[in-house]
Amino acid sequence: MSYEPPTPPADLSTDVIDTLDDYSLEQLRRVARYAEELAEYREREARLAEADEEDELNEHPDNLPDDVPSKATLTIKEINDNRYYYWQWRDGDRIKSKYKSPVNSDE
Repeated sequence: MSYEPPTPPADLSTDVIDTLDDYSLEQLRRVARYAEELAEYREREARLAEADEEDELNEHPDNLPDDVPSKATLTIKEINDNRYYYWQWRDGDRIKSKYKSPVNSDE
């Protein structure tokens, strides 16, 4: 552990830095707990929103290719930090997939 004070993140506003500098040890620990809980909450909300988006895609498949059964759903797969749409369906004990297109980042 360093004996020097920590360097604040460059993108943190000076108002926040000044406010935190004035806080007691206990206040800083409460702020840290709150910030961690808030970050976890926002991550969870983002995951739920993405799941809802994927559920909507799964509920309304349209424009099915001829070789994709009507029971197929549209899902999003992330491969090498890129997102793609795939048709997916169950065929016996196996899940089959067929590529559709890349996910448009503007959507």
